[in-house]
Amino acid sequence: MDMLFDIAATLVAQLQKPTLAFLIGGMMLAAMGSKLTVPDPVYKFIVLVLLLKVGLGAGISVREADLVALAVPAIAAALVGVAIVLLGSRTLARTRGVNRMDGMATAGLFGAVSASTLAAGMVMLDAEGIAYEGFIGALYPFMDIAALVTAILLARMNAARAAIAMPGGGGAATVTIGGAGGAGGDGIVREILTDTLKSPAISALLLGLAIGLLGRPEQVYASFYEPLFRGLLSILMLIMGMEAWARLGEMRKVAHAYVFYGIAGPLAHGLLGFGAGLLAHHLTGFSGGGVVLLAVMAASSSDISGPPTLRAALPEANPSAYVGTSTGIGTPVAILSIPVWIALADWLIGF
Repeated sequence: MDMLFDIAATLVAQLQKPTLAFLIGGMMLAAMGSKLTVPDPVYKFIVLVLLLKVGLGAGISVREADLVALAVPAIAAALVGVAIVLLGSRTLARTRGVNRMDGMATAGLFGAVSASTLAAGMVMLDAEGIAYEGFIGALYPFMDIAALVTAILLARMNAARAAIAMPGGGGAATVTIGGAGGAGGDGIVREILTDTLKSPAISALLLGLAIGLLGRPEQVYASFYEPLFRGLLSILMLIMGMEAWARLGEMRKVAHAYVFYGIAGPLAHGLLGFGAGLLAHHLTGFSGGGVVLLAVMAASSSDISGPPTLRAALPEANPSAYVGTSTGIGTPVAILSIPVWIALADWLIGF
């Protein structure tokens, strides 16, 4: 009974957080037929500021970290992000009735990282007196960017293949592929990868990361980006909520697939992260607390960088699928699973 109360309390706490509250608020407005709209230039400005902030913060964290100690966990984090997307591309994205673009966007969001879930994991470890590395926050961009770029790349490659397969589309597509690099599939991969890296969302994220890493943007970061961040994020979630409701009908027939993925995904992904952290522990002495937090990051799904990046890079994808599955199901499951990773680390490693 106590466990049921804890689960209910966690769900209520999630509903009260601005991210989910504004998302639900946007859905309610759309459901009531509200005419509220946010101009597209305003939306693009919000996304630019948010992604630059995430990139700057990540770059500053990486610059201030011990690069030697960071190397192995960072590589592990990036590989886990890619692995989660590849797993989603082989499962959810191939489920009958699930739109491939929606499935890839959902996998990308689940491969990326939730800052709030990571913070919850840190709070739980602090409460238990369990130590972890100070550079853990710097692992965020490695998993986050690796997952998002992989998901966008695979989704665009799939869309390109579908266009080639369409009647009457082969000739034009073949010319484009040859011009992109000559070697058929290799050419289109290079072209799509280049386009992905040049896309506004990824460009802003990578620019912020580079400036944070190579420059000294702490003053503008603290005075401009940090104060605006939460407020702008709430407006973004309001927009996503309205858009998600407008496209809710597209996923009703396959909702069960997203519900299953939202529940099973965080657990499977957390195990991937835990395994990678365990390997880093044996190779470099990565702490038990670090192993737990790597599992927490893998189990989480992005609530900050992911939605605007995917909306900008994959406008065809349905936000009801990827945002609804992530925020509505994946995040509560990821937070509830944190004690599992702590117990598992204590059993296998000890604190």
